[in-house]
Amino acid sequence: MRRLASVEGGRPARERDNPAHAERPRGDTEERSSRLWHITLSVAGRTVPLPDVRRALERLAADHPFLLTSRYAEDHAEIRYWEEARDLHDAAALALRLWGEHRRTAQLPAWEIVGLEVVGRDTYQQRISEGYGPPPAHPVGVHPF
Repeated sequence: MRRLASVEGGRPARERDNPAHAERPRGDTEERSSRLWHITLSVAGRTVPLPDVRRALERLAADHPFLLTSRYAEDHAEIRYWEEARDLHDAAALALRLWGEHRRTAQLPAWEIVGLEVVGRDTYQQRISEGYGPPPAHPVGVHPF
């Protein structure tokens, strides 16, 4: 599990600073408490040639092995993947950092994040089973809209 130094375990400051809410020692129990979160990250910005967007998203997929699928156009993209984190706060923080942290190495367009959805595994599976989940996913990989 990746750890976020800046998030401080997803706890409010009043809890972090209060000895009554002392964080338990890190170890096996914490590792078991992490969960899977389904992330949908939407980015948009200036128009970029489609082949450049595709290559950048393919490099991102190579850098971030949990990437499931990406859809893209000249001025926006949507990335779906699973993230392992202790809580929604940590999962959202990791997702919000993904684009910026990989911008240089994957040569991603200088787009901004315009949308983020983070749902737990149970919620994601319930949506799918009830037929109101996300649009049918393309096979794993990078695909145009």
